[in-house]
This record gives sequence, structure tokens and C-alpha cells, in this order.
Amino acid sequence: MVQSWLLFFVFGLASFRLTRLIVFDKITSFIRKPFHEEIEISDDEGNIDTYIKIKGTGLRSWVGELLSCYWCSGIWCTLILYGLWWFFPQAAEPLIIILAVAGLAGIIESIISMIIDK
Repeated sequence: MVQSWLLFFVFGLASFRLTRLIVFDKITSFIRKPFHEEIEISDDEGNIDTYIKIKGTGLRSWVGELLSCYWCSGIWCTLILYGLWWFFPQAAEPLIIILAVAGLAGIIESIISMIIDK
């Protein structure tokens, strides 16, 4: 039972990190670029808001919608990680551990930043 909860927790962290990597991180913007157009709008105070416009129609639009939705991408990222682990456990486990540790580090950093910013 403990192993199943640990596995669940590790997969949760790994899926969290992979999803954020694909949906938000600048390093993977090349994946989103064919499907999204980023529009920056400046308000009167000089603050810049960034909006996403989905490109194309059909499959291109569907992928664009998928990549703009954290919840939708999260399901697919989890499915991919679980499939890799199920069929290629030796190769998938290091990737899952690395993503899980990076996810946990990101959560810890967010908590510390909130505490410091108070």
C-alpha cells in the first residue's frame, strides 16, 4: 500500500512538472509557436498582459487548444508518462524521478517566495 501511494505522489509531481514545462515554460515555446500567437497588450500603467490566440483550424486548432489548457495537457502528459513507465520502465523511471524532483523543487520555491514576499 505504501508503495502505491508513493508511486501516486511521484507520478503526480512528475505530471505536474511536465505539464507546466509544455504549457508555460519559455524553453518549450517552440512547441507552442506553430499553434499559438502571443499578443501583448499594455495598459495605462505600463503593465503588459499576454494573451494567446489559437492559430488555424481543424487539427492545428485542436492542438492549440490542448496546449493552452493546463487541465487538458495534464491528462495527456500523465497518460504519456504512465504509458512510458508501463511499456519501458527502465527508461521511464529516471525521467519520472527527474520531473518529480523538479516539480517538488518548483513547489518549494513557490512557497518560499510567497513567505518572503509577505
